[in-house]
Amino acid sequence: MTEDIKELAREWLELDEDETTTDEIHKLLIRGDTSELEKRLRTRIAFGTAGLRGPMQAGFACMNSLTVIQASQGLAAYLLKTEQHVKARGVVIGRDARHNSEKFAKLTAAAFVAKGIKVWWYEDPTHTPLVPFGLRELGAAAGVMITASHNPAQDNGYKVYWSNGCQIIPPHDSGIAESILENLKPVSWDTSAVDESLLVEGALGLVNDKYHKVILHAAQPGRVQVKMNPDIKFVYTPMHGVGLVAMRQCTETLGIASQMTVVKEQAEPDPDFPTVKFPNPEEKGALDLAMQTADKASIRLILASDPDADRLAAAERVDDRWHIFTGNQLGVLIGSYLYERYPASKPRYDLAMLASTVSSRMLAALAKKEGFHFTETLTGFKWLGNVARQLESQGYDVVYAFEEALGYMIPQTVHDKDSISAAAIFLTAASHWSTQGLTPFAKLQQLYEYLGYFEDANTYLVSPSAAVTTSVFTAIRALGNPHPSTIGPRKIVRWRDLTLGYDSKSEDHIPDLPVDATSQMITCELDDGAVFTVRGSGTEPKIKLYIECQGKSSEEAKKGANGILGDLLREWFKPEENGLKLA
Repeated sequence: MTEDIKELAREWLELDEDETTTDEIHKLLIRGDTSELEKRLRTRIAFGTAGLRGPMQAGFACMNSLTVIQASQGLAAYLLKTEQHVKARGVVIGRDARHNSEKFAKLTAAAFVAKGIKVWWYEDPTHTPLVPFGLRELGAAAGVMITASHNPAQDNGYKVYWSNGCQIIPPHDSGIAESILENLKPVSWDTSAVDESLLVEGALGLVNDKYHKVILHAAQPGRVQVKMNPDIKFVYTPMHGVGLVAMRQCTETLGIASQMTVVKEQAEPDPDFPTVKFPNPEEKGALDLAMQTADKASIRLILASDPDADRLAAAERVDDRWHIFTGNQLGVLIGSYLYERYPASKPRYDLAMLASTVSSRMLAALAKKEGFHFTETLTGFKWLGNVARQLESQGYDVVYAFEEALGYMIPQTVHDKDSISAAAIFLTAASHWSTQGLTPFAKLQQLYEYLGYFEDANTYLVSPSAAVTTSVFTAIRALGNPHPSTIGPRKIVRWRDLTLGYDSKSEDHIPDLPVDATSQMITCELDDGAVFTVRGSGTEPKIKLYIECQGKSSEEAKKGANGILGDLLREWFKPEENGLKLA
């Protein structure tokens, strides 16, 4: 065993006071398991734009008590340096119901108390959107949510919101990361601070009712009251997460509590997620229990949240099958309703909606046809939230943003994705459409007739390493000069490379979105109106492909999207040659 890994292990054992994780490192040392020690100790868990997320194990590279304390101390020091009146404004701290979430949240609170910073403490596990909502409502300097969203049971995470109620973006992410490295020695392990310190105030009661009032106003603004249809019944699953409490209150506020049936096997929080392979409503089979529950009760609509209840999925019984709405389909349905019910007294050109670059262009097509403002952003709600804030400062009335990965943002409530406010609007929309004799699926067909059919062929390739991903993208760029001009039989009419910072459409060839040399991302618009984005994932060993085609029918659009996928695999990615595995 090399001396330096022993040094790293000794450093860990000197700093860590959590018996569970000190025992793990002790046992690895005794066994002489150098490779595992290297994996756990050599690199530090990266603090990125979503904060921290990873497996709960001992070691600097993982989520554990020590790395949570270090992150909290770094964040506290950075806040004191960059924001005003931090000690009095305080920070909001929430948590989900995962293993160790309560312990990590209490250690986070202890780190802020040790710096003399007030803590707005959520006494019970709650859904993620309540942290950015509470932050804004209480005027706090920042918010921390302990959650790993829809990750597997062995993971946890540390999500940071800035004072504007949005997820952090550069330069704050790198600034906090630097500050963490300057504050590695734990100042406090005292989790009793939550119960004993005068700096800690229970805050759930201060914000919860206001949150639901704001949702009601967002779903049913004063002059556009929608009478909820008592015949619209639905099944809901929180997928073993924390969504049920909020969803129940939401349905009570809307006056439809009796119309919701809950999937009893998945109703209560369970950090082991026993009934699903992955606790992610996007995954195949995740809605099986909900469908069984709905079929038994002859209910034709399903809603599902992921475990921290910021993502929303929906499905509808259409004849003898279940149609699971894609994130893009649900996204345009909610957007179209928010446009339809926008007050006639307000000018349409003030209305604004957003979607990320990997999401459907169908909402953009609606905006173009109806004359409201649409903005495209980089991937992720850190961008959607912050860009929405910028648009608001320019005088736009931003009512909505979405991303294809089941994320829907209602800025009136929070500047982040939120399954509860999205569900309230979707259910209100379903009631509104029912007066026209339409179900959500039928409304979607109506939108296709109006705007054209948009179909996708989204998938991903598993890459053996970051180096392989980089070499694959480098080879793609070398297929043309200054870039490839065709893909299969189609011409590329716009090439936007956000890695190298090149856009063939703009006069100066500078892209309209931020450039990041550390991540691979290329978007192409084709001569038949199709568009695709290919990018390397920042959190997984994957190359993600987002392909969308338009057509006069669903079949035509789907055939086009699948054709582009085939061309991309054959001409660009060459899975066998590059050792890539198709999902």
